[in-house]
Amino acid sequence: MRWLSPICLLVPLILLAACGSPAPRPVASTETITQAPRPVSEKGNEIALYALGLIDTGYRFGGKNPEAGLDCSGMVSYIYGQATGLKVQGSASDIARKGRPIERSVLRPGDLVFFNTRNRPFSHVGVYIGDARFVHAPSTNGRVRIDRLSDNYYAQRFEAARTFFD
Repeated sequence: MRWLSPICLLVPLILLAACGSPAPRPVASTETITQAPRPVSEKGNEIALYALGLIDTGYRFGGKNPEAGLDCSGMVSYIYGQATGLKVQGSASDIARKGRPIERSVLRPGDLVFFNTRNRPFSHVGVYIGDARFVHAPSTNGRVRIDRLSDNYYAQRFEAARTFFD
């Protein structure tokens, strides 16, 4: 039986090590909205958590409570009132007029996102929950749900963002 020299044993190990490449660097997603330098809002987090609790609630035009069904502005009014005691009322466009405009790049959970879904500015509103996602009550499919700001439909119709916190 012939023994291999130590160098013969090391060569395959060296080649294997040389073939290994560093782990790929994460690529920034085009869906991710960079978190803003704005501090985290405790009220905003409460709003986002409350919104998540309404997932799958039925849709009803003009609806203002989960038992009867919610439309988009009714959902926002209900969530803000229940989670923080803030009175945010009216249509989506009324709510947009009352909120403080912010850039999309500085959205935080609990902020509101507005869309032109009926050939009218600010005709739809949702609650931003982070990671480029929002909770809303669309009439399509008839349930409160989560969608992404980057979804083709919403990306094309995004109007503005508003906040009611600091």
